Amino acid sequence: MPRLDGRVPFRGGGFAPKDSAWTAATTLIGLIALWQAAASAGLIRTLFLPAPLAIGKALWSLTVSGVLWQNLSVSLVRLGIGWIAGTVLGIGMGLAVGLFSATRSPVMAVVAALFPIPKIALVPLFIIWFGIGEGSKIVTLAAGVFFPTVIATAGGVDNVPRGLIRMGQSFGLSQAAIIRKIVLPAALPAILSGFRVTASIAIVLLVAAEMIGAEKGIGAFVLQAGNLYDTDNLLAGIVVLSLLGLLVSWVIGRLERALLNWR
Repeated sequence: MPRLDGRVPFRGGGFAPKDSAWTAATTLIGLIALWQAAASAGLIRTLFLPAPLAIGKALWSLTVSGVLWQNLSVSLVRLGIGWIAGTVLGIGMGLAVGLFSATRSPVMAVVAALFPIPKIALVPLFIIWFGIGEGSKIVTLAAGVFFPTVIATAGGVDNVPRGLIRMGQSFGLSQAAIIRKIVLPAALPAILSGFRVTASIAIVLLVAAEMIGAEKGIGAFVLQAGNLYDTDNLLAGIVVLSLLGLLVSWVIGRLERALLNWR
């Protein structure tokens, strides 16, 4: 309804959500405080769900003793190699799917057939093929990252305005220049959004692979603590995985700001 002074109120400010680091931090701190209060009041049996303070003490003990870094460093190496390998191969194949007719249908047929298979179910097969060592774990992570990356990259390329490509062709740009200067920048938002999904998938597969066949790593540590009913250390390991997920999400967010500041 128009105002009495004849001016129409501005209505174009909706659907523009903004991140609030303080709100996110306050929410997490509030949930942890509620958890601690319930444990202190006896509403939660700490034998099965330790209080945050007990988990914090376990984390501190693991950090001081060096056990945490011994396991975390091994997991980080596996995560980095597996995720990078799957991402590089996935981006390359996704570009081939999005740009060339010869590869589009065959590759997407294979992706559609293999992507729904839970990669955790393939861990025993990868162990048979690549052994119980690092090879099977890295291949598991790379396989889990590869297929979503192909889909995200191909979708990003498909959404590139064809008018921009035709304009580049009309100016005489080579195919490589069009891919580098037009296709990749326009498809980058979709590719980076895919990174958030594949990073989470990689962490899940990392833990599963380490639980099946590893002596070191956060997954192996959590499994050992669970077998000993050491719930303090078990929850401490889970907290480390949660913090690792937050760290990866923060790094990807910074990468998006750096690479997509033109938007």
